This record gives sequence, structure tokens and C-alpha cells, in this order.
Amino acid sequence: MRIDGAVGLVTGGASGLGGGTARMLVEGGGRVGILDLPSSAGEAYAAELGRSAVFVPCDVADEGQVEKAVTAVADRFGRIDVCVNAAGISPAARVLSRKGDLHPLDMFAKTVQVNLVGTFDVLRHAVAAMARNEPGEHGERGLIVNVSSAAALEGQVGQAAYSASKGGIAAMTLPLARDLAIHGIRVMTVCPGIMDTGMLAGTDETRRAALLDLHVFPKRLGTPADFAQLVGAFMENELINGEVVRLDAATRL
Repeated sequence: MRIDGAVGLVTGGASGLGGGTARMLVEGGGRVGILDLPSSAGEAYAAELGRSAVFVPCDVADEGQVEKAVTAVADRFGRIDVCVNAAGISPAARVLSRKGDLHPLDMFAKTVQVNLVGTFDVLRHAVAAMARNEPGEHGERGLIVNVSSAAALEGQVGQAAYSASKGGIAAMTLPLARDLAIHGIRVMTVCPGIMDTGMLAGTDETRRAALLDLHVFPKRLGTPADFAQLVGAFMENELINGEVVRLDAATRL
């Protein structure tokens, strides 16, 4: 799949990893539908990227909004070639706090609903659009790239909900690839490590330095551009399928 001419759908596309991916697609000659919350900077970001980008407000935890948003992107550009699921939340809480408070069950449920169920909901609608594409030389019709996390493999204190949701994304990678092979659709998952995105906003320099030191090499934080470059590599190499790839400078938490 060539980036030039491809149509992407990116959730969480107004900033962070999704924002970097949206920019990569447009700068590579593609077009992109940016899905993000109405409160996000999605409209301004799409305007910045130009006529090859469109912003569609969408809460991925809302089934009705997801269906309408994916349909809007497919109608606008006539197809969807790559779907990148970067929308997510990362609340933290201990199962039992030092004060004796239980982990809020609604927090756990919301985390799974947004990160795991929302990802699956978006991809299933994107797949329906991709299946209508004319196949490429070797039968390819589309690519799904889901965002998991290093926490799916090595979750820390307070990450029970987040790790469960991201672990589910990693676990469904191969079944999805096998399921969608008959339609010529590949599925990849990325497990980013410590990335310099909005999730680190407000972190002081001492904490940032400690996080950076966890990286084996290179000794820098990951960037949205690093993530976007990996998505581009997935697009261009059609033999890559059904894999969970770490993007973390050999960090082990």
C-alpha cells in the first residue's frame, strides 16, 4: 500500500500519536479523516493540514457516533485504506488504596469501553468500508493499526484497568488478522513505550529525566513522528501482518 493516494481514518487524530499519523498521511500525499472528541483541537488541526484532511467529531465509546463518523469519512473521500486507532484514556487507581478505598468499577468499565470496545467498534466499521475497495496486486484492500501500550505487557501499580484494556488490543491482533484475511485486510498493533505526548503534559523535568533514563537507547522520549513513521512502514510493506510491535527504545518497565 502506497501512502501517496491512500485514505486514512485516525481516531485520537487531533493530537499526539494520532495527530502525528494524520500529518504523515497528508504530507505523504494521502488524505485523512480525523476522529476526535468535539472538545479537541480537531477542527483547527484539520484546517492546518489543508483540504486533504477533514475533522469528524466522535466519541469512540458511543456506538452511534462511531458508525456515523466512519461513514462520513468514507463518503467524503470515497474509500478508507488504513484505519489507525489511537484514541484512548489512561486513568490510574489502585485496586485497594492505602485509605481502604476500592478501585471505582465505573472507571474500570469506562477504560475498557473507550480503549478496547471503542477500538473494536471503529475497526469493524472501517473494515466494512475497506472490503468494498478494489484489491491491489496481491489482493490487499486495507490495513488496521491499533495502539496498545507497553503497559499491556508490563503494567505498573495503578494500571489494572489500563493494562487490561490495552492487553485486550494486543491479544486480538492475530485473531483479527486471521479473520480479515479473506477480505485482504491486514492488522497490526503497536505497543508504544514512553512517548512525548499529552499524557506527559505537566510532568516536571525531574520526572521526565527519570522516564527518559528508562530508555536503553536512544536516550530520548518517543515522538508522534516516530509512531507515524512506523505506521508508514506498515503501509508500505504488505508482508507485515498479525504482529504486535514494541516502540520503546528497549524499555522494560
